[in-house]
Amino acid sequence: MYLNTMRPESGATHVRRRVGRGMGSGLGKTCGRGHKGQKSRAGGFHKVGFEGGQMPLQRRLPKRGFKSLSASLNADLNLDSLSILPEGTVDILMLKQVGLISSSVRNVKIINTGEIKKPFRIRGIRVTEGARAAINAAGGTIED
Repeated sequence: MYLNTMRPESGATHVRRRVGRGMGSGLGKTCGRGHKGQKSRAGGFHKVGFEGGQMPLQRRLPKRGFKSLSASLNADLNLDSLSILPEGTVDILMLKQVGLISSSVRNVKIINTGEIKKPFRIRGIRVTEGARAAINAAGGTIED
């Protein structure tokens, strides 16, 4: 094989479009650009994102990002965190007093991460299915 004998496979290349070569070519007169208007003229294209003078989408959207105001009201708690506590009843007020959650938190959810060996009585706290099974297996109870 030599470089001067290499050719692309048949059908891999297309014949270059020759515009403005008469009506019989299918691309004569207006050369496939249609009649009148900005796109029919030479250099008649605007920058990417231009919407005809309307405020473009990238300028209409806020640039400061988004931070949920309710995110600070929710907290997740691991099973490992519960194992630090003494046995007994666990509720939101007790978790705030111990310092496991912030004082501004309103909703707490216990998630199934880690292990639990002590029996706890969970009151007024949401629990995932996996965490519920782990708490029940350790001898604890959950009150909704």
